[in-house]
Amino acid sequence: MRIERDSLGTLRLPEDVYYGIQTERARQNFPVSGLRLPRRFIRAQGIVKLASARANRSLGMLDGRLFRAIERACREVIEGRHDEEFVVDVYQAGAGTSQNMNANEVIANRAIEILGGRKGDYSIVHPNDHVNMAQSTNDTIPTSLYISATEAVREELIPALRGLLKAVEDKSREFREIVKSGRTHLQDAVPITLGQEFSGYAASLRNDITRIENALRSLIYLPIGGNATGTGINAHPRFRQMVIREIREITGIGFKGSKNLFEGIQNVYPALEMSASLRAVAITLTKIANDLRLMSSGPRTGLAEITLPAVQPGSSIMPGKVNPVMAEMLNMVCYQVIGNDTTISCAMQASQLELNVMMPVIAYNLLMSIQILTNGVNTFTKRCIEGIKANVRRCREFADATIAIATALNPIIGYGAAAEVAKEAMRSGRDVRDVVVEKGILSRKEADRLLDPKRLTGSKNPR
Repeated sequence: MRIERDSLGTLRLPEDVYYGIQTERARQNFPVSGLRLPRRFIRAQGIVKLASARANRSLGMLDGRLFRAIERACREVIEGRHDEEFVVDVYQAGAGTSQNMNANEVIANRAIEILGGRKGDYSIVHPNDHVNMAQSTNDTIPTSLYISATEAVREELIPALRGLLKAVEDKSREFREIVKSGRTHLQDAVPITLGQEFSGYAASLRNDITRIENALRSLIYLPIGGNATGTGINAHPRFRQMVIREIREITGIGFKGSKNLFEGIQNVYPALEMSASLRAVAITLTKIANDLRLMSSGPRTGLAEITLPAVQPGSSIMPGKVNPVMAEMLNMVCYQVIGNDTTISCAMQASQLELNVMMPVIAYNLLMSIQILTNGVNTFTKRCIEGIKANVRRCREFADATIAIATALNPIIGYGAAAEVAKEAMRSGRDVRDVVVEKGILSRKEADRLLDPKRLTGSKNPR
């Protein structure tokens, strides 16, 4: 064991841990959930600390020997070599002070070790004076959030959504000649093609990707350099400019400084904007998943217009049953994302005066949404969308049977007369075409041409 001291007194810590006394106090104070901020956030904290150390070194504020040790320790954090040392619960001290100190202490103690000292000897490298130089929890935590969310969205979520979009577009082309009955209010409507239906899904996904890309533009503005309240107290006048430049160099992403540091620390609106775009994706995906569950219902007593890949048995008691489990999984992911967005929205309302103190739970929920959407979409694409098969015969039966085909008679005999034809077809159980021929409204040849379901779809597969 080793003994460390802070402004509240002393504590004993295991000799082998890199975190220090303030982290240990938080570990003891917040045994709430066992949840931790994820790897991407820890990596981003390492990036912020490395960029800050480089900026302070360039500005002559940090000794070269200390800098080299801190730089090495930061790189190890970025690489994930000390993830187990980040032990603070998500539900912790407001703003993420404990999370920030967790990073400061891990980096400081590792740097001390690199310099040949013993962990806890902060006369060599100090967590606050050296690792946290020119920084505050209030600017480093939102900066770490924006960096981690930006990297996750760019590197994982957008590629996953583009993969799903391509798979849906492929199915739209594959199904372009397959005519079926449209449905509105879950009732028969005029014919469409299965390909047209899928083209609607594709367009929705394309719009969602655009919304996410727009939200990414707000995440590039980092409040680092604002320090505690936005004034930049205790930072070199050029620190803000230098640290942003170093973050760009490390990440390869064009980050910029917040346009107004006071606003950048008072609020974390870029996180709210990104969460809202993820909620929109979740709503789109819920619609698609629900439609696929409906269209694949059966196989004998439902719509059965499509068949989803069979990936596992569907019942513990009914032999041979296969369920739309991938669509069900995606629904659950989407509901969680919508719930996360609600949490983020509520936490955003907790901004008071110069600071939003709910940043840890905002960060956790936003990064969780990105991760589960990425994984859920990738799985759904590979194990569901790519393997969908159309039941051509069933689709055609519904296209021929829909009473709404009488809509095509409106320009010829008017809405009222067309409605009478539709009701007669319903009463007699006959095809609309047979009714109009029997009533002498159209010849058989005219009826077959004018009421052909394929013709009524327009035979177009828009993007």
